[in-house]
Amino acid sequence: MRRKLPHRSFEEALASLRTHGFEVAPYTGVAGGVLVSKHGVAAVLFASTQGKGEGDGAAAFAVHPGIMVKGEVTRLVDQGYQKFIKSSQYELPASATHLQAIHTFSEELKQLTGATSLYNESLGTTSDIYRYDRLAGRDAVGPKPQEPWGPARGH
Repeated sequence: MRRKLPHRSFEEALASLRTHGFEVAPYTGVAGGVLVSKHGVAAVLFASTQGKGEGDGAAAFAVHPGIMVKGEVTRLVDQGYQKFIKSSQYELPASATHLQAIHTFSEELKQLTGATSLYNESLGTTSDIYRYDRLAGRDAVGPKPQEPWGPARGH
Protein backbone atom coordinates (compact mmCIF):
# COMPACT_ATOMS: atom_id res chain seq x y z
CA MET A 1 0.00 0.00 0.00
CA ARG A 2 1.27 3.42 -0.89
CA ARG A 3 2.24 5.67 1.98
CA LYS A 4 0.85 9.12 2.52
CA LEU A 5 2.87 11.86 0.87
CA PRO A 6 4.72 14.19 3.23
CA HIS A 7 3.44 17.73 3.69
CA ARG A 8 5.17 20.10 1.28
CA SER A 9 5.34 23.81 1.79
CA PHE A 10 4.38 26.11 -1.06
CA GLU A 11 8.02 26.88 -1.93
CA GLU A 12 8.96 23.17 -1.89
CA ALA A 13 6.03 22.41 -4.20
CA LEU A 14 7.11 25.16 -6.64
CA ALA A 15 10.70 23.87 -6.64
CA SER A 16 9.42 20.35 -7.35
CA LEU A 17 7.27 21.65 -10.22
CA ARG A 18 10.22 23.50 -11.76
CA THR A 19 12.41 20.38 -11.68
CA HIS A 20 9.70 18.39 -13.49
CA GLY A 21 9.43 20.82 -16.42
CA PHE A 22 6.61 23.10 -15.31
CA GLU A 23 6.87 26.80 -16.10
CA VAL A 24 6.31 28.85 -12.94
CA ALA A 25 5.62 32.60 -13.15
CA PRO A 26 4.00 35.22 -10.89
CA TYR A 27 0.30 35.85 -11.55
CA THR A 28 -1.03 39.37 -11.06
CA GLY A 29 -4.73 38.45 -10.86
CA VAL A 30 -4.42 36.77 -7.44
CA ALA A 31 -2.52 38.05 -4.40
CA GLY A 32 0.47 35.74 -3.99
CA GLY A 33 -0.67 33.73 -7.01
CA VAL A 34 1.65 31.76 -9.24
CA LEU A 35 0.81 30.64 -12.80
CA VAL A 36 1.97 27.06 -13.35
CA SER A 37 1.87 25.74 -16.93
CA LYS A 38 3.03 22.82 -19.03
CA HIS A 39 2.13 21.69 -22.57
CA GLY A 40 -0.54 24.39 -23.07
CA VAL A 41 -2.39 23.70 -19.83
CA ALA A 42 -2.16 25.97 -16.78
CA ALA A 43 -3.46 26.60 -13.28
CA VAL A 44 -3.00 29.35 -10.69
CA LEU A 45 -1.74 28.29 -7.26
CA PHE A 46 -1.39 30.20 -4.01
CA ALA A 47 -0.10 29.39 -0.53
CA SER A 48 -2.99 28.23 1.63
CA THR A 49 -2.63 29.26 5.26
CA GLN A 50 -5.33 27.06 6.79
CA GLY A 51 -4.08 26.28 10.27
CA LYS A 52 -0.50 27.10 9.36
CA GLY A 53 1.87 30.00 9.85
CA GLU A 54 2.35 32.66 7.21
CA GLY A 55 4.00 31.22 4.09
CA ASP A 56 4.10 27.67 5.51
CA GLY A 57 0.89 26.46 3.87
CA ALA A 58 0.45 23.98 1.09
CA ALA A 59 -0.34 24.87 -2.50
CA ALA A 60 -4.04 25.44 -3.26
CA PHE A 61 -5.89 26.26 -6.47
CA ALA A 62 -6.94 29.84 -7.12
CA VAL A 63 -7.84 28.91 -10.73
CA HIS A 64 -8.35 25.23 -11.55
CA PRO A 65 -6.45 23.65 -14.47
CA GLY A 66 -7.54 24.62 -17.95
CA ILE A 67 -6.26 25.10 -21.48
CA MET A 68 -4.38 28.36 -22.14
CA VAL A 69 -6.15 30.50 -24.75
CA LYS A 70 -4.55 33.86 -25.59
CA GLY A 71 -2.76 34.02 -22.22
CA GLU A 72 -5.88 33.17 -20.18
CA VAL A 73 -6.61 29.97 -18.24
CA THR A 74 -9.96 28.72 -19.49
CA ARG A 75 -12.71 26.94 -17.56
CA LEU A 76 -14.21 23.61 -18.55
CA VAL A 77 -18.00 23.79 -18.95
CA ASP A 78 -20.16 20.67 -19.24
CA GLN A 79 -23.42 21.32 -21.09
CA GLY A 80 -24.70 17.76 -20.94
CA TYR A 81 -24.14 16.87 -24.58
CA GLN A 82 -20.56 18.20 -24.83
CA LYS A 83 -17.81 19.88 -22.84
CA PHE A 84 -16.65 23.38 -23.81
CA ILE A 85 -13.55 25.42 -23.07
CA LYS A 86 -14.72 28.88 -21.96
CA SER A 87 -12.63 32.02 -21.65
CA SER A 88 -13.77 35.60 -21.14
CA GLN A 89 -14.04 36.06 -24.93
CA TYR A 90 -14.42 32.59 -26.44
CA GLU A 91 -16.31 29.36 -25.99
CA LEU A 92 -14.79 26.46 -27.93
CA PRO A 93 -15.78 22.79 -28.09
CA ALA A 94 -13.34 20.67 -26.07
CA SER A 95 -11.69 17.85 -27.98
CA ALA A 96 -10.50 14.55 -26.52
CA THR A 97 -6.93 15.88 -26.75
CA HIS A 98 -7.86 18.90 -24.62
CA LEU A 99 -9.53 16.73 -21.98
CA GLN A 100 -6.60 14.30 -21.85
CA ALA A 101 -4.13 17.19 -21.51
CA ILE A 102 -6.11 18.74 -18.62
CA HIS A 103 -6.44 15.38 -16.87
CA THR A 104 -2.73 14.53 -17.22
CA PHE A 105 -1.71 18.01 -16.05
CA SER A 106 -4.06 17.86 -13.03
CA GLU A 107 -2.85 14.46 -11.89
CA GLU A 108 0.82 15.39 -12.23
CA LEU A 109 0.25 18.71 -10.47
CA LYS A 110 -1.53 17.02 -7.54
CA GLN A 111 1.19 14.42 -7.20
CA LEU A 112 4.02 16.97 -7.18
CA THR A 113 2.34 19.41 -4.79
CA GLY A 114 1.20 16.69 -2.37
CA ALA A 115 -2.49 17.50 -2.87
CA THR A 116 -5.18 14.89 -2.32
CA SER A 117 -6.12 12.96 -5.45
CA LEU A 118 -9.77 11.91 -5.31
CA TYR A 119 -11.02 8.71 -6.93
CA ASN A 120 -13.66 10.33 -9.16
CA GLU A 121 -11.14 12.93 -10.38
CA SER A 122 -8.61 10.20 -11.18
CA LEU A 123 -11.10 8.45 -13.49
CA GLY A 124 -11.35 11.39 -15.88
CA THR A 125 -11.60 15.12 -16.31
CA THR A 126 -14.10 16.93 -14.10
CA SER A 127 -15.70 20.20 -15.18
CA ASP A 128 -15.73 23.55 -13.40
CA ILE A 129 -19.34 24.34 -14.39
CA TYR A 130 -22.27 22.05 -15.22
CA ARG A 131 -24.96 23.69 -17.38
CA TYR A 132 -27.50 21.22 -18.70
CA ASP A 133 -30.10 22.53 -21.16
CA ARG A 134 -32.91 20.45 -19.65
CA LEU A 135 -32.32 22.22 -16.32
CA ALA A 136 -32.26 25.75 -17.76
CA GLY A 137 -34.67 28.04 -15.94
CA ARG A 138 -35.47 25.49 -13.25
CA ASP A 139 -34.09 27.77 -10.54
CA ALA A 140 -36.41 30.64 -11.48
CA VAL A 141 -38.56 31.80 -8.58
CA GLY A 142 -42.24 31.59 -9.31
CA PRO A 143 -45.50 31.29 -7.40
CA LYS A 144 -45.71 28.34 -5.05
CA PRO A 145 -47.77 25.54 -6.61
CA GLN A 146 -51.09 24.80 -4.91
CA GLU A 147 -51.09 21.65 -2.83
CA PRO A 148 -54.05 19.44 -3.89
CA TRP A 149 -54.13 17.70 -0.51
CA GLY A 150 -54.48 20.96 1.41
CA PRO A 151 -57.80 22.37 2.70
CA ALA A 152 -60.11 23.57 -0.05
CA ARG A 153 -61.66 27.04 -0.01
CA GLY A 154 -65.35 27.29 0.79
CA HIS A 155 -65.71 23.97 2.60
